[in-house]
Amino acid sequence: MSAIQQQDGDLFELIESEKKRQAEGIELIPSENYTSEAVMEACGSILTNKYSEGYPGKRYYGGQENVDKIETIAIERAKKLFGAEHANVQPYSGSPANYEIYFALLNFGDTVMGLKLDQGGHITHGLPIGFSGKAYNFIPYEVEKDTGKIDMEKVRALAIEHKPKMIVAGFTAYPRDIEWRKFREIADEVGAIAMADISHTAGLIAGGELENPVPYFDVVMTTTHKTLRGPRGAMIMCKEKYAKDIDRAVFPGMQGGPHEHIIAGKAIAFGEALKPEFKEYAKQVRKNAVHLAEELKKRGFELVSGGTDTHLILVDLTNKNVPGKVAQSMLDSVGITLNKNTVPFDTRSPMDPSGIRLGTPAITTRGMKEPEMERVADWIDRVISNIDDLEMHKQIKEEVREMSLKFPVPGIK
Repeated sequence: MSAIQQQDGDLFELIESEKKRQAEGIELIPSENYTSEAVMEACGSILTNKYSEGYPGKRYYGGQENVDKIETIAIERAKKLFGAEHANVQPYSGSPANYEIYFALLNFGDTVMGLKLDQGGHITHGLPIGFSGKAYNFIPYEVEKDTGKIDMEKVRALAIEHKPKMIVAGFTAYPRDIEWRKFREIADEVGAIAMADISHTAGLIAGGELENPVPYFDVVMTTTHKTLRGPRGAMIMCKEKYAKDIDRAVFPGMQGGPHEHIIAGKAIAFGEALKPEFKEYAKQVRKNAVHLAEELKKRGFELVSGGTDTHLILVDLTNKNVPGKVAQSMLDSVGITLNKNTVPFDTRSPMDPSGIRLGTPAITTRGMKEPEMERVADWIDRVISNIDDLEMHKQIKEEVREMSLKFPVPGIK
């Protein structure tokens, strides 16, 4: 950081402040994680200087002998990790990647099914004011009000009624495992393309903790951060028959030059995920999430669907009489970071919802296990049960800091 310190003191101080925040706090946002130092080195490398429009062996600029090899390594590792026939590692992030899939395989106005946003779906799965909702005729499916889970027979009935060209399975705030095979069967029954968005659970799938939809879905998108623990970015995997359409949609359809420094980081992360120790990491992520969920339930918290099968927990705070926005703010003040979130059939607005969303990928990366989950649950309970007791909050902040410093963040010395 010496060059930044010399050249731009303001930015240096802010980065140092962020280091301190990460080192002394507990990160519970389920879409966040810590990359390895090797991944960070790749993302900050001289590869950022190179333009590489096109694909390995078919570039538009010269000087590609090194980046071609780097991107090819990323592709081959991704295919091996998930058993994919084809992989495109160029997408900049998850939202563009989903749009590229739609652009490749649909026509504007086509009917698509996706989980409704306030039920756990993502903004790219048909939000009416977003690109997907404006460009395509999205038919939302929902979770059951009494269980918080998806009823696959109702999904099937909806598919038979509307005959979508594509069915999107995959979520951003749904804590249960997905019945991938049933989605595939429904798609086959109505002649739809089966698409999976595994952005949240890709690391758990790669680690063998959850079922892998890649071998039997037509196309699968995942971000490369979150549980996969790589750099911010995404990739698309598909059956070989869709490979040309997907590649054309990514470039030149919706992107220009790929970010080869990030692709190098992806390659390193995929290599890490292929190692045996990553399986142990994925197993502990789930153990921590299940244990944290049970500890929260013991303290009177209501969990959507009653618990979790993954890394993610969705808490309805209605019975605590504390809105999600207030809970997020107060927990942030003691060094516990999570996000406010709508819960199914929420009566409050998305910007001031009834729930909070939390998860265990980042704290597991730091080495925290079940005993630490009990302490985290206790702190959350104490803050929310004593929302106006600022003296207690100060005490909790120091307790959080003390424990956090015992579990170093990768890359922060």
